[in-house]
Amino acid sequence: MTIPPIDAELALAEVQARRAQVIDNNLTPPWFWPSLGGLILLFVAAVESEVPWLVATGSIVYGVGLAVLIALVVRRVRVQIRPELLGVRGFLTIFGFAAGLVVAGLAVGLTLEALDVPWPATLACLPVAAGLAFGGPRLIRHLRTLMLDGPR
Repeated sequence: MTIPPIDAELALAEVQARRAQVIDNNLTPPWFWPSLGGLILLFVAAVESEVPWLVATGSIVYGVGLAVLIALVVRRVRVQIRPELLGVRGFLTIFGFAAGLVVAGLAVGLTLEALDVPWPATLACLPVAAGLAFGGPRLIRHLRTLMLDGPR
């Protein structure tokens, strides 16, 4: 018994649609990125204040906030995406994104420190937080494209 070409095309389209649905349901939600950036900014400002109670409070808020963010994302995920879906390009993209944010933050922070600008680390976190807020969702869209175009 042979399968008619139209039935094979419909079955393949259904498989591709389900694959896209699995990928979409397991990506980091857009609200995660600005939330993470805000938590990092709050933590760095608290530490840089050098006020003991503020450092302690900021550290606790950061720890609890990060735990809540991660719990919300993990709770949303129904299945784990296999690393093979990302491939080398996906991992390099993630590494490049993270490295770019680190380099930008360090460059701004060290420059501000050299210029004796007050609160250099906190100010250096502003472009990092913005990079997370605006770049994170773009990163996820790019990774989605890589996963959908990757091996089946």
